[in-house]
Amino acid sequence: MIQKLFTRNFRLLILGQLTSLFGNFILKLALSMYVLEVTGSAAIFAGILSIATIPTIFLSPLGGILADRANRRNIMVALDTLTGISVLSTTLLLSTKNDMVMISILLIILSILGAFETPTVQACIPTMLEGENIMKGNAVVNQVASLSYLIAPMLGGVLYATFGLKPVMYASVCCFFFTALFECFIKLSYQLPQSKGRVLSVIKEDFISSMQYISKEQTSISKMLFLTAFSRFFVMGITIVGLPYIVRTILGLNAQYYGAAESALAIATILGSIAAGLLTEKLKIHKLSLILASLGIFIIPAGIAFLLPVSPVIKYVISIVSFCGMQIFISIFSIFAVSLIQQRTPNYLIGKVMAYTSTITLCVQPIGQIIYGFLFDKFSHAIYFVLLPTGIIVCAVGLSAIGFFRRMESEQSEVV
Repeated sequence: MIQKLFTRNFRLLILGQLTSLFGNFILKLALSMYVLEVTGSAAIFAGILSIATIPTIFLSPLGGILADRANRRNIMVALDTLTGISVLSTTLLLSTKNDMVMISILLIILSILGAFETPTVQACIPTMLEGENIMKGNAVVNQVASLSYLIAPMLGGVLYATFGLKPVMYASVCCFFFTALFECFIKLSYQLPQSKGRVLSVIKEDFISSMQYISKEQTSISKMLFLTAFSRFFVMGITIVGLPYIVRTILGLNAQYYGAAESALAIATILGSIAAGLLTEKLKIHKLSLILASLGIFIIPAGIAFLLPVSPVIKYVISIVSFCGMQIFISIFSIFAVSLIQQRTPNYLIGKVMAYTSTITLCVQPIGQIIYGFLFDKFSHAIYFVLLPTGIIVCAVGLSAIGFFRRMESEQSEVV
């Protein structure tokens, strides 16, 4: 019997993700625009983002343990409610005297809550779906994220340019409360796991068992995580720090241009998600090395653009085309990587393993953001010194990984 993809639970999860991600995107766009306008420095902006990421890195393993031992529906409802309350409280207390402090505190709180929410949502997908629908479900979730990413920057940019920071923050509060409401109607089977010993001993036991699974029983997972972390170090550093800095500071374009750039990336992510869904049964695992190499290939034209004596708008267009190509391939690679990990992990470990997936990939993200923040500041008059080497390195590593992906494909065929 073929399982239906869009079950009632999955539809509710999708609706919740749509409103939650929309709220997150408009909030982070407004905050990034505000911080850059006040400080004018990519390094300061990158530093705030990086510090705010640290709690997610350290607390994600606890989030995974909680996702495997508590009712996942209740966890999601509680976390989105707390997120809405946190943003609302910050908005009410925000002033020009404490703006950087309050924004930093808010980002840290959101990071803490995200450490528990991300592994819970990722653990819900293989619980709701089976087989190839897991990969299709991840593709749909990625498409929903991209749809929010498409609409949110355009609307958020207009709202921020017209009304300022606080109205955007109030709108995000409404989104988080709507998300909690949708999640209240999700029904998941739940059995309270048997616990032996005290809380700390249970946490230690869960941590050891999941780490042994990744490092000894499924070593391909740890290697896949390394490649994912590697790609995120470069791609996320360039995208999160570089894109707003290039558009606003280097090219001197306004918030609407940045919003349009974010929306273009969202369209590219949607295309990548659609491609991943269509390629579920067609794309061989060993081809993922070419997908990874393509990320570097698309970074190179963005660097070349800043060697050409052309107008800022033309440099903007070339950069956006390059970033969009990169976004398409990182979407395909990420969806296949996460789905392969989920398919190889039993349900009683899925929360913890997905938490480690988030932790390992996030560990390099703040480092990448800080490094690229300083690099963009240092080479603000020669951006190609940042972009061109990055593209070459990513391309080379992707091509060198073809042996690993061939072995992984062989293992997968033996399991099937």
